[in-house]
Amino acid sequence: MNKQLISIKQRYGIIGFDPALDHAIHIAVQVASTDLSVLITGESGVGKESFPKIIHDFSAHKHGQYIAVNCGAIPEGTIDSELFGHEKGAFTGATESRKGYFEVADGGTIFLDEVADLPLSTQVRLLRVLENGEFIKVGSSKPQKTKVRVVAATNVNVAERIAKGKFREDLYYRLNSVPIHIPPLRERKEDIFLLFTKFATDFAFKYQIPPIELTEDAKEEMAHFSWPGNVRQLRNITEQISLIEKERTVTKELLTKYLTTPAASNLPAIIVPENNIPPQFFERELIYKFLTDLTKEMAELKILVNELKSSKPRLADNKTVEIIDYQPIEFQEGQEVDTEK
Repeated sequence: MNKQLISIKQRYGIIGFDPALDHAIHIAVQVASTDLSVLITGESGVGKESFPKIIHDFSAHKHGQYIAVNCGAIPEGTIDSELFGHEKGAFTGATESRKGYFEVADGGTIFLDEVADLPLSTQVRLLRVLENGEFIKVGSSKPQKTKVRVVAATNVNVAERIAKGKFREDLYYRLNSVPIHIPPLRERKEDIFLLFTKFATDFAFKYQIPPIELTEDAKEEMAHFSWPGNVRQLRNITEQISLIEKERTVTKELLTKYLTTPAASNLPAIIVPENNIPPQFFERELIYKFLTDLTKEMAELKILVNELKSSKPRLADNKTVEIIDYQPIEFQEGQEVDTEK
């Protein structure tokens, strides 16, 4: 292993000697000197967030800002404003103009994590930035220029999203100028024990406790586990055992209690009616019915209010109501009041 690769791993906390992992790091360094867009793929928890930082730090944009955006965590109604900014009065609550990430990071790098979760309308705006470096603020008609390096990542199958019409094919090819795939932990079996040892040592230092160790059968069990949560899951399990268990030697039986995968039976059930109409359809119909009834009631109330303003308002049976002028009665001291009237 060359010195540069070792230095990069130490700098960004990347642990492992798997050839596929080393290849991904090599591509990140090689593509950094270009302006090509990069799409990083890999399952959740494999450590994709380290590679955009490598690309940024080894590029000509390293002196500019580095902004990481989790596209799946921003509501659809505000994602355009967050990325491209907005003008004053562009929408309710826009009391002043605001710069978006593409304006703030001009000359730097933007990392779009979970890019496949972007709404289609936002995908169109992003495609324009990638093609000619232009964007338009929400509520504006004036194009602005930006020179931002875009690195995107996703843990879903983009081809399936394209087939379902949820992701633009042209945007995919623009983002995927250089693909980098991070292998899952189950394909890096030789690295599993290295990662465990590193995490166990870190938590021992953090919590001032002796580090935990694995028996041989526990190592075997760990190597054959599928690790659906990848490195993140391994780290969490190591921390749990370090804190919860008093015994510092972890046996296979003890480890098995923590090696769990999400069971399908524990997931929320979606009940689809016999006619195969999804439940969201009925919820939408109920909302429409409520709004229609509310509109009708508001119209009737408006008519009633207008009639009450007239001298002789009408009731539902078309009878008129006589308005009697009320004159206050003045009482003098000592005057008796007839309560029978």
